Amino acid sequence: MVKLNSHPAGRHFLQIPGPSTVPDRILRAMDYPTIDHRGPEFQALGKKVLANIGKIFQTANPVVIYPASGTGAWEAALVNTLSPGDTVLMYETGHFATLWKKMADKLGIKPEFIGDDWRRGADAAKIEARLAADTEHKIKAVCVVHNETSTGVTSDIAAVRRAIDRAGHPALLLVDTISSLGSIDYRHDEWGVDVTVGGSQKGLMLPPGLSFNAVSSKAIAASRQAGLPKAYWGWDDILEANKNGFWPYTPATNLLYGLSEACDMLLEEGLQNVFARHQRHAAATRAAVEAWGMEVLCQNPAEYSGVLTGVVMPKDASGQYYNADAFRKTVLENFNMSLGQGLTKLSGWVFRIGHLGDFNDLTLMGTLAGVEMGFEVAGIPHRKGGVLAAMQYLTATSPQGRRAETLAKAA
Repeated sequence: MVKLNSHPAGRHFLQIPGPSTVPDRILRAMDYPTIDHRGPEFQALGKKVLANIGKIFQTANPVVIYPASGTGAWEAALVNTLSPGDTVLMYETGHFATLWKKMADKLGIKPEFIGDDWRRGADAAKIEARLAADTEHKIKAVCVVHNETSTGVTSDIAAVRRAIDRAGHPALLLVDTISSLGSIDYRHDEWGVDVTVGGSQKGLMLPPGLSFNAVSSKAIAASRQAGLPKAYWGWDDILEANKNGFWPYTPATNLLYGLSEACDMLLEEGLQNVFARHQRHAAATRAAVEAWGMEVLCQNPAEYSGVLTGVVMPKDASGQYYNADAFRKTVLENFNMSLGQGLTKLSGWVFRIGHLGDFNDLTLMGTLAGVEMGFEVAGIPHRKGGVLAAMQYLTATSPQGRRAETLAKAA
């Protein structure tokens, strides 16, 4: 007799926008025995990891690695560069930008929030106008989320840098890349970012537990004058110990094994190839959403995320949205797949499809098939053919598909 609550066969489809699935290669690396974190074997690991993580941030500047979640790296970015009562300009792109603002409040910083509707990225023109009006330079930093995980909207960080420069303002630029690092093109040095915040559990394909601050020379100089209390989060001791491949406290050795392997995987594939892969899968997902007759949450095509797609539920005859959480529950119970929920303002009417990390065409097809079957089982009105639309897009944009198209045009 089959038990109703028996363990489902096959692997769970974790299609939330992070934590992402950890590939076997990284799991095996993390399975190595823990070693002496003061010994020469660890020193070699530390030097390799510190060199390669800089390549992922596309920086020649230091990257500080913490055994913490991304939230810890948010705090480190703020307390190392600011003083009590400092004003920071922050942009409301979604749930996580809002949480960063709440953290600033708790730390005794004065965040000035540029509000928006969570369907667009940071507007560089609005940032420029506010900074130009700040003739006394009371604003000490501009904080922007690169890829807003709650919405599937990506902000143009290069445009924000240009806005700060045009305003002639000395504010630091702090950027959250927790869900974009290793998935979407990001250039810490070229874009003039002062502190970039990152996390391990998304594009880096690791479990949660590591976070990062990539820091500019301007940020390090600011840290010497910053007045907010810091001990564990302080950069100085860590950067000094890192010169020899060590940390001033016990590091997360086995997560660093995994990080070393993750960097190897990304660099072997080639960062530009990784970014192109994510954009291709995002475009195929949007093709499916359009074919289903549904709406992508992000309203500006130039800001579509390569990491996830936010999907707006259709409305019923009374004008109410079909319940996104009930739909997600149906998908989980019937097809053993987790989709991302709508957070705070988006709760109940938006769900999120993650397509990041160790992810290929067949993974995407399985994901979209689970969504389309879920619509059918849950009785959500939709047009059929989303999976087919995505499949046609992937076929046409595969290396063989592009080659066949070229040959057909030539004939």
